[in-house]
Amino acid sequence: MIVRASADTGGPLPLYQEVKRLLTQSLAESEWQPGVPLPSEARLGERYGVSIGTVRKAIDDLVAERILVRQQGRGTFVAAHNARRRLFHFFHIVTADGAKEQPQTELLAFERAKADAANAERLNIQRGAPMYRIRNLLRLRGVPVVLDDITLPAERFPRLSEKVFRDRDSTIYQLYQERYGINVVRSAERLSAAVADRTSARLLGVAAGSPLLRIKRTALTYHNVPVELRVSLVNTAEHEYFSDLGKD
Repeated sequence: MIVRASADTGGPLPLYQEVKRLLTQSLAESEWQPGVPLPSEARLGERYGVSIGTVRKAIDDLVAERILVRQQGRGTFVAAHNARRRLFHFFHIVTADGAKEQPQTELLAFERAKADAANAERLNIQRGAPMYRIRNLLRLRGVPVVLDDITLPAERFPRLSEKVFRDRDSTIYQLYQERYGINVVRSAERLSAAVADRTSARLLGVAAGSPLLRIKRTALTYHNVPVELRVSLVNTAEHEYFSDLGKD
């Protein structure tokens, strides 16, 4: 039997939201691993002392947030990161006609650093805490299009090395999930205009001073905990940013 928590307004949470909170907590504690099915709605209803309808409504929310995935005839599964999930949920650069393709990634730099005030605040860590700084160049059809600068808090990724990062089997988020138990469930992005400096111009194959798109992303795991910062510079001469929210 669950105990209903209080919302920020001082009143009780709707029962399905409390079930959602408890399911999310179990996911955060790795009770159910990515790619495995959840217990049936009937069993979850017994576990929490609520109706199947209440469980279903909680699961509906988690499916809408892409934390869980329903497979018809098979059940509800914990979403697992793979190349397809990256392409359709987290990679928003397309050609002018809207076509998407998997980028080819080249690791340019991997180094250790200490968090400055801005990064410490955004990652909710102490100023001066150890971090990793990673630079990737992404090509589409062999042409450099995206320059990624990634910042990770070292405390969340113990013993991460250049070799581990370079030799990963699949996507970066799949590495986080499989090796460190960190499941990126959503990202918050801010877009702005930028101009290419000498370094970014050389790497992206454009003239210095050329217009670029800057994307600042914070990747978050359960309970809105930030786990990665990323700044992307995009050459939009033949590509554009496209996000269709809510589309599977």
